Amino acid sequence: MGTGRERVEADAAARGISIEFVERTHAAELGLDRADFVKSMLVKRHDGTFLFALVPLERQIAWPKLRAVVGVNKLLLPDASVALAMTGYERGTITPLGSTRAWPVFADERIAGRRIGMGSGEHGVGAVVDADQLIAGLQATVADISA
Repeated sequence: MGTGRERVEADAAARGISIEFVERTHAAELGLDRADFVKSMLVKRHDGTFLFALVPLERQIAWPKLRAVVGVNKLLLPDASVALAMTGYERGTITPLGSTRAWPVFADERIAGRRIGMGSGEHGVGAVVDADQLIAGLQATVADISA
């Protein structure tokens, strides 16, 4: 199945998303600072299915907002072993790109129109993408889901 990075790269190419990989320690060389990074979190629904929530690194999921957008009463973050089993990625490397299962994606509206860094499927390496390409390629729902 390939490394995490290989899976991310192949999935991005299939979706028409330009991607660049960079060691996280070199992100500033690409003009990215902490505010440009996005957390990809796997979230479990009450029915046992999952979704990805993409939220700026310096913000948190606003659970009432996300529940309203998703249309459910209960959501939670699964433990690390469940996240690995459902995505093929360890915490800290999770991305919807190349996930072993294609879960719906909900992106915080604050990432739109920006160049962002996110998980690449490997520790210590970030994936840099145009957020609008990512949103379109993943058919993500864009909404105010963070606080």
